[in-house]
Amino acid sequence: MKKKVAKLTESENQVMDLLWDQEDDYLTSSEIVENCENRIWKPSYIHILINSLLKKEMIEVAGFKKTTKNYARTFRPTMTREEYSILRVTQQQKTTSRTLSQLFSALLEDETDAQVLDRLSNMLDKRKEELDNRDSADIK
Repeated sequence: MKKKVAKLTESENQVMDLLWDQEDDYLTSSEIVENCENRIWKPSYIHILINSLLKKEMIEVAGFKKTTKNYARTFRPTMTREEYSILRVTQQQKTTSRTLSQLFSALLEDETDAQVLDRLSNMLDKRKEELDNRDSADIK
């Protein structure tokens, strides 16, 4: 997941939030305009936003959908909201082991759900095991 990602404008974020919330339902430009609440842009601006998001590789064409007499392209995100957030955080600051540790500490500080903490603990154990196995293979 070591991908460079561009910063999104407020309008681009609105479109991405809508697409992320749709999960597997890919939307046309008209559907994006219809579903974006409190948008700060004119409906005709959607094509500029879509082209910008395509250029930034945040979305891709998922296929086509019949709309009245024509077919329209549908769009889907190229990464999840969580992947985007992680990339933005790691690109905004010089990420070192120390800053990663501080970041995890800050995220965990307010967590009160024991099941979430157990899942995170299991993920960490699994990752440590993967690293140990990789190190063992490198030594041979």
